[in-house]
Formats: sequence, C-alpha cells, structure tokens
Amino acid sequence: MTGKLITFEGPEGGGKSTQARLLTEFLRNKNIRVLTSREPGGTPTGEIIRDILQNDLAKEPLCDAAEALLFCASRAQLCTNVLGPALERGDWIVLDRFTDSTLAYQGYGRGFDVETLRQLNAFATGPVSPAVTFLLDIPVLDGLQRAVARSGNKDRIERAPIAFHERLRQGYLEMAAREPERFAVLDASQPVERVTQDLFRVLEERLPELFEA
Repeated sequence: MTGKLITFEGPEGGGKSTQARLLTEFLRNKNIRVLTSREPGGTPTGEIIRDILQNDLAKEPLCDAAEALLFCASRAQLCTNVLGPALERGDWIVLDRFTDSTLAYQGYGRGFDVETLRQLNAFATGPVSPAVTFLLDIPVLDGLQRAVARSGNKDRIERAPIAFHERLRQGYLEMAAREPERFAVLDASQPVERVTQDLFRVLEERLPELFEA
C-alpha cells in the first residue's frame, strides 16, 4: 500500500471533524488525492450501522457485546470496500475515528478485554493501519458541553455516565503513551486555530515530505 491513512481520535467534543476538514483542505492544496470518511459509516451498510449505534434506529437496547461487534462490522466493510483499495491506489485518507475508538469506548469505557478487541480490530481491518493518529484530548465535561452545543442534543453514546467518558479518555491517553511513534496528542481545549497550528507542527515532524517545495 503506497497511500497513507491519517486518523483522528478522542473524547466527545474535541473537534475531530473540524481538524480533519482543515487537514483535507491542506492536502488537496498540495495536489494530493485524498479521501475522507468516518466511523462508524463510510459505506451504505456502515451508515445503517451508524444509525443503529448512535441514533437508536432499532429502538432496542444494545448489549455491550453487540455494540462492539457492530463497530467492527462497519469497520470491516469500510476497510474492504473503501480504505484498502484507496491506499493501494496511492491515495491519502483522512478518517474521523478508527480502531482506537473501539479500544477506548468498548474496552476502557465498557470494560471489555482490550487485547480481545485488538484481535477483533485486526480481523476487521486486515492490512489497513494508520501512519499518524491525532488524539484530540479534552476534559470530559468540556467536551460533552461542546458536543451538546453543536448538535442540540445527546446521542446514545453521549448519554452514557460521566464515569464511562472519564475511563475512555484515560484509555486514549494510555494508548498514546504505549504507541508514541504513531500517536500525537493535541490539547483540544485550546482555540481551533491553536490546535491546527499544533497539528501542522506535528505533521511537519512526522511527514516532512509534505512540506518540501
């Protein structure tokens, strides 16, 4: 695979979508072929799964195991039909959430065994893996307030207890400490412009070829 996958992760309200959009604009200005997508979703099947997971489409309480497997099912569809072929073509991909979200939310948050979830992720993704992962870190209450202000209400995940969100945030930070060569932790409580500046500073360090004349 000659393309590169850049992922955005973090607790709710960290501004992942905004920073992903700004990075996409930068790459396109460099005449790089870039694909954007999100998880769960990104395919017709994945978008239906997204509605089930976020918007209670089935109107049935989800057990925690079903939630984890649905995320992985959406991911498998996306990697097989979209991400894998794009990377093989040499395209760059900017992705809003990926495998780390399952480890954080279903592992650290829900309490499933993280190593088992790693195996499920590997089964779902095959050879698809990120070159860089930006973790947009923000205190839980601040992030949830931002998320509600943005959408006007809370989705199923956002309605989970504060303790759940605290656990998953700590999980993200632990994962970043475990893989510092892949993760870059950004302080998402800053103004958007400052976060973007930090993002591009990291990008220049990790992928200097992007900034060559």
